[in-house]
Amino acid sequence: MQTVVLCPGQGAQVIGMAKWWCESNAHARSTFETADAIFEQSGHATSLSTIAWNGPAELLHRTDVSQPALYTAGIACARALGNDAFGSMLAISGLSLGEYTALHLAGAFSFEDGLRLVIERGRLMQAAAEASKGGMIALIGADEASAQAVCDEASQGEVLVPANYNAPGQIVLSGHASACARANSIASEKGLRAAVLTVAGAFHSPLMQPAAAGMETALAKTQFSPLKGEVWSNVTAQPHNSADLDLIRKRLVEQLVSPVRWSQSCANLIASLNSRNLREGTVFHELAPGTVLRGLMKRIDRATEVLSHDQPA
Repeated sequence: MQTVVLCPGQGAQVIGMAKWWCESNAHARSTFETADAIFEQSGHATSLSTIAWNGPAELLHRTDVSQPALYTAGIACARALGNDAFGSMLAISGLSLGEYTALHLAGAFSFEDGLRLVIERGRLMQAAAEASKGGMIALIGADEASAQAVCDEASQGEVLVPANYNAPGQIVLSGHASACARANSIASEKGLRAAVLTVAGAFHSPLMQPAAAGMETALAKTQFSPLKGEVWSNVTAQPHNSADLDLIRKRLVEQLVSPVRWSQSCANLIASLNSRNLREGTVFHELAPGTVLRGLMKRIDRATEVLSHDQPA
């Protein structure tokens, strides 16, 4: 069996995430137990599993909590499913934070080192968000050109950039909150639907540069190993060079201030499988939590079905 594994990113978190896996599987349970110890060592008073399974929602949705919770939930789900579920993994791809889950699954770093990176990433992004008055706004019905046109008109000297190319017709802008507010009005004038997102700050924009600088230091201190599988980069929408570890680190730094090219990455991945005559019979799996990536894939490539593993079957 040939498979592609998709790893969710921030926004997929929900109270109860991966709890069902931990109740039914010892490998998933031990993953959260390890994460709880590391999370506590990083200065958090409440365990990661307690927040992930019981809330409160406002705490789980904090960037410095949701990111380690998502990483841990994804790995717990993968370990519970076991290697037999994935067979021959042709490719692994993760949306933003999910790229760290993908890299761990490909052997880039240990679960523990990856979790420490993700905890630091969440802390740095939360701090950068609190230091800048930023926000994000989703445009429905926009293409790359029309999204850029909204940014050009609404920025007025402030930061406003395309941040997430989630799927055809769904692009998220990121920047100063006042620029996002102007974009909301301008979008409707251009016949686009807009929705202001409830997020901590302007992720994947230049306002995250302080976080990028901090992650450069953290990544340089973390031991990486050559990838054992094909992992797709959010920044380039192409596979990472499996042996160029410094370049992988560089891409992860760039990811914080660059747009997430999820739509292009999925389309390129499918085209790559087709070109190698590997598409037929390949099963796409989405790790816990949720079904966000399955929903996006329906808009990216309707012929590609995704099997989600939010809960044990």
